[in-house]
Amino acid sequence: MAVRKKTNTVCYVATGRRKTSVARCFMTPGTGNIVVNGKSLDEYLPLETLKMEVNAPLVLTGTSEQFDIKMTVEGGGMSGQAGAMRHAITRALMEASLDYRPALKAAGYVTRDPRKKERKKYGLKAARRAPQFSKR
Repeated sequence: MAVRKKTNTVCYVATGRRKTSVARCFMTPGTGNIVVNGKSLDEYLPLETLKMEVNAPLVLTGTSEQFDIKMTVEGGGMSGQAGAMRHAITRALMEASLDYRPALKAAGYVTRDPRKKERKKYGLKAARRAPQFSKR
């Protein structure tokens, strides 16, 4: 928990990651505004499913109207960034109150998704794709 010096308000800070995306979340008591990289969530994410993924921890804990969230996200694509934002919001909620942890854990939001793109190997065309086999 960090306390802002200028306004003396409580600010919960957390970092979330997925694939190559990194999201930093600054959560303060408020009315439910979510700002991502200077834009509203609706402007930043075009797909409704991604917006639902980002809002999922807030809806699950019933805190969607209690906190204002300012996020900075970099790296990866839309899906990876949405997953990173969800992870960051989850961590910030747990920092705000440990009472939210059991519900968030049961939903699978606490665990970081470790899957990343596998590197290309020599002798192959991609990570696992081998050249076409021919007997002659």
